[in-house]
Amino acid sequence: MNAMKLASVITGVVLVLYAIFALIQLWMTVVPWATFVKISITAAVIVIVTLGLAMLYREYIEEKSMKEDKYLD
Repeated sequence: MNAMKLASVITGVVLVLYAIFALIQLWMTVVPWATFVKISITAAVIVIVTLGLAMLYREYIEEKSMKEDKYLD
């Protein structure tokens, strides 16, 4: 599976689950607000790290293929 596709799936799942959880938390307090803030920060970190790693991997693969195709020295 393509790295960007996998990162998109992971990010999409995390965002959808977080959105559902945030709406439930807004209408019914499921967890204490301090825990909710921690979960929010964790979700943001997961999304940022996943997309960041996928972009780094894509750049590495693109550079490698360009070197193989003799576009780069």
